[in-house]
Amino acid sequence: MKLIEKIRLDCFKMDLSHQHVGIRDHTVCRERCSLRSCLRICPAEVYQWNDEVSAEILVQYVQCIECGACRIACPCENIYFDYPRGGFGVIHRYG
Repeated sequence: MKLIEKIRLDCFKMDLSHQHVGIRDHTVCRERCSLRSCLRICPAEVYQWNDEVSAEILVQYVQCIECGACRIACPCENIYFDYPRGGFGVIHRYG
């Protein structure tokens, strides 16, 4: 079983009033970041490049598994990461 298939077994209780992970400034990603390591490092595929509409990285924070790898991998330190407030976030099932 692939990792993304295992992640899909988890439950997510999202706080829709607070996005706990995201990009501070999209122009930094477009103009200064050639690596775009967030697109490859996130096991839950939270970050996706949207070239067709806005030429920026889309953040699907509702599927974040809260590992924090994205903020460590960003060479421009342009990703903010905060754990969701109590009672919200990922609920790991099956191990």
